[in-house]
Amino acid sequence: MGKLKEEIQRYVLWATGNTLEESEPLEIYVVQRKISDLQICDADSDIIFETEKLPLSKKEYVRLKTLVIKSAGDFEELYVSIPDKNRTTLEERQTFYGYVPRTAYEMYQHTNNVTNYYIGEIGIQMDNLPNIVENRISALEHIESTPHFLENATYDGSYGEQWSFKKVLRRFVWHDRIHAKAMYRMAVNIWGKQDINNPYFFD
Repeated sequence: MGKLKEEIQRYVLWATGNTLEESEPLEIYVVQRKISDLQICDADSDIIFETEKLPLSKKEYVRLKTLVIKSAGDFEELYVSIPDKNRTTLEERQTFYGYVPRTAYEMYQHTNNVTNYYIGEIGIQMDNLPNIVENRISALEHIESTPHFLENATYDGSYGEQWSFKKVLRRFVWHDRIHAKAMYRMAVNIWGKQDINNPYFFD
């Protein structure tokens, strides 16, 4: 929780273009808890927030859709700026889901390839496209083509995890950000900040 204030400030700058003033009150508190068997250090939490079970308004969906597409675009921008997509300084490490992506190319492929898994958890099938922006837009179009998608039904997905459309939107942005940060830090370590784009405002 000690990291959250700085993360919130960066997220707000990324999402809105506005900077939170240092004097602006920022209270952090726990809204929900979940006991999980997952190794959270190696994976996204399997929590579904109670607010992610509520219907979406058209206005809220447009706002979240904009962020989800922006995140994919910024991920692409960061990736393109890296001179050598197959170079890495990271050591090989294995987790419960396999080897952790180490190169920019591996991080890009991993981040993009969860797309059809995420929407598959809410009962929608699609084939992934190779470009993360085009794939993200395709996923949203698949969702929008389903009747009553704004009702935001809850689904029992794989491994006993619950999903909803709104959770999928949140996970897109969350997952992008995790791997974008790893990609950015690795690239800066090799080439320096001056050569690597930083659309997420990681520092």
